[in-house]
Formats: sequence, C-alpha cells, structure tokens
Amino acid sequence: MLLDRFLKYVKIDTQSAEDIDRVPSTDKQYDLARVLVDELKALNISDVRLDEEHCYVYATVPSNLPADLPHQAPVIAFIAHIDTSPSVTGANVNPNVIRGYQGGDISLPANESIVIKESENPELRLFKNGTIITTDGTTLLGADDKAGVAVIMEAVERLLSRNDLRHGTIKVVFTPDEEVGNGPTYFDVKGTGAQYAYTLDGERLGELNIETFNAASATVTFHGKNTHPGTAKGIMVNSVYAMSDFILRFPRDSRPETTEGKEGYMHPYVVSGCEEKSEVKVLLRDFELSGLDKWKRTITGMVDEVRKDYPDVRIDLAIKDSYRNMKEVLDNHPGVTEIASKAIRMAGIEPLYLPIRGGTDGARLSFMGLPTPNIFMGCNNPHGKLEWVALEAMEKAVETVLNIIKLSVDEPESSGK
Repeated sequence: MLLDRFLKYVKIDTQSAEDIDRVPSTDKQYDLARVLVDELKALNISDVRLDEEHCYVYATVPSNLPADLPHQAPVIAFIAHIDTSPSVTGANVNPNVIRGYQGGDISLPANESIVIKESENPELRLFKNGTIITTDGTTLLGADDKAGVAVIMEAVERLLSRNDLRHGTIKVVFTPDEEVGNGPTYFDVKGTGAQYAYTLDGERLGELNIETFNAASATVTFHGKNTHPGTAKGIMVNSVYAMSDFILRFPRDSRPETTEGKEGYMHPYVVSGCEEKSEVKVLLRDFELSGLDKWKRTITGMVDEVRKDYPDVRIDLAIKDSYRNMKEVLDNHPGVTEIASKAIRMAGIEPLYLPIRGGTDGARLSFMGLPTPNIFMGCNNPHGKLEWVALEAMEKAVETVLNIIKLSVDEPESSGK
C-alpha cells in the first residue's frame, strides 16, 4: 500500500550534510538504501545492487516484449533521491496523517503555533475529503523525496502484478546527496543503459519541469588580525566589519524573497566569523547564462568596493559553477517531454509546466548524456516543518509513471527523440 510504504520510509533518518567531501555525506543514508534493496529483491527484480562505496541503488525490470517486434521500447530510468534536506532534522519523524481532510488551516500536533495555512497553500483545496500527511511540527516530513521513492516503488510493484501491461526494460535508481548537490556525482549513466529518464522530485500536482536555474556558488572570505581588545588600538583589524558591509551591499530587488518566476537572484545563506576571519557563502542563480554572468560580475564588483573601503582586510573570492539549465539539453529531445505530458493528461491532470527555482538531479544528468525531465510526486513546502503531501497526488504520480511506461511501448518512435 502506497501510504504504508511512504510512512515507513519517512521514519528512516537519511538527512545529508553540507561541506562533507565524500558521497554519501552521511552514513545513515545507507539505512534506507538497504531497505529498498531488500524490497526490490523481494519483488524478484533482476540486477538489484547497492553501490557500497557511494550509496546508489540500481535495479532492472526486464522487458516483457516479444523479441521479434519491429520497434522495441526504449530503456527508461525512474529516479528519486533518498536523502533529506540538511535544513531541518529528519530524525524521529512522526507523521501526522489526516484522513478525510475537511479544508482550512492545519495546526501541527506537537507545536500548534506552526500552522499550514490554506491561504498560503491553495493546493490544499484540491484534496478536500482526501488524505493529507504532514510532519508533527518538530521535524521535516521528508516527502522530498521519499514521496518520489515511494511512488517509484509502488509503480514497480503494480507493474509486476499486472500481466496485461506490456513494457520495455525499466531501470530504477535511487541516489544519495541530491540535497547537497552531489546526487549525480557517481551516477553510473553508461552502466544504467537508459536512453532517457525521469526524476520523481517535482512538487505540485501535474508539475512537469524542463527548466532549472543555471547555478553557481561564491565563497567570500575576509581576513583580519586579532589581538586582545584591551590593547587593540592600532593593531586589531576586525574582519566582521568588512563582512557586514559586504552583506549590506546586496541589491534588495535581487533576493530570493523579492523575486519569482524566471527572475534570478543572489543569496547569502551561510555566515560565520570572528575578528581574525569571517566568511559568507552565496548562491548565484539565473535561468540564462548571461544572467548568471551578470551576478558573477556583480558580486566581484561588490568585493572590489569593500576592498577599497577596508584596505587592511584581505578578501578572497572563489566562484564555482554548480549546474546548468537542463532546457538546453531537453530542447533537443522533445519526445522525452511530450511522453511525460501525455502521461499526465492520461491521469486526468493538465500538465503544469513550471521552471524550477532550484536544482534537480536531472539538470546534471541531462548534461551527462541522460535527458531527464522532472515530474511531480506531490510534496509541498519542502525543507521545512510546514511540509505536506497529499496521498491522492502521490497516487496520480504512480499512475503517471505507469502511463509513461505504456506510452514508451505504444509510441517508441517518438519517445526520446
């Protein structure tokens, strides 16, 4: 049962960690990976394996098509990530299941001051009389992306239980460390053998993503000089002042909280420091490469200005590219998007094309030779205690996955092109 499967997964702590130079960043991600390996083997799926070094789960559902068909279905992969965001703890998750949701705001049981407001979550109105799952208010729920994991596992089990559904070879892959940007790092694209793939990591019902930000990150380090404050006159150089001045120079109209749609932004998200050394980490995001270059020039100019005003502070700037807009690749494979669009419509939903104001494994995978749009799994408000998912949205995602598999057989000449 889909709900039971999902509740089982979210209770396993798989939180990843920032700034860890290995994949996976946390060993506890193996706990869910091994559960999934056991469940896949119990379904008598072939070629189930766990990458013991890097915590990727791979499995193959063999084709049941006759070998003499003039057109064989393409090999498709379905992908979800097993880790949860470092932003809020994923330990001791206690899901709150609301059956027969009657509408209105939802106060979370362990902290009634935390409220999922219907006015801020209009998607809730689609699921009146349905089943809503939330956190209890003390942790993440982990529906991002354990809803995606549950959807794929449920779809595979239903596929194998049906003798009437013809299908080509299906690959199942579960990845670690998506939340910290390393999901595709050791992904075995060649070994998987898929011609294209879909990540189950989208949010709203019917969502289909073929665009992401172009992304880079900047680290700005301020080096001062410390001594005892009682005798600091003429000696101390406090890096905190230069860092603070730098932060105040961020344009007000170019922040995540003041932008939307396809507007890019600059976002300082980690700040640390003392007199001797201070550091700011900054996200740079834009849907156009020219826009990303603009943000790189902007932050470089800000650093140059602070250097002039604080000549005694040494300031280092390091900029690193993270991922690119997957639309650049997917535009060359319109059939991959079209088959997903048709599959969503077959589930009785109108596809909702939304640019991702963030990243997804599919962005890097697309540039690694595996065109990978992102489709919905139903989660809302990820990365916080207000996270929720509707069981009915997850069911529609399962239906969409099965429809994609069906269409890949019925229309093999167009899928993937």
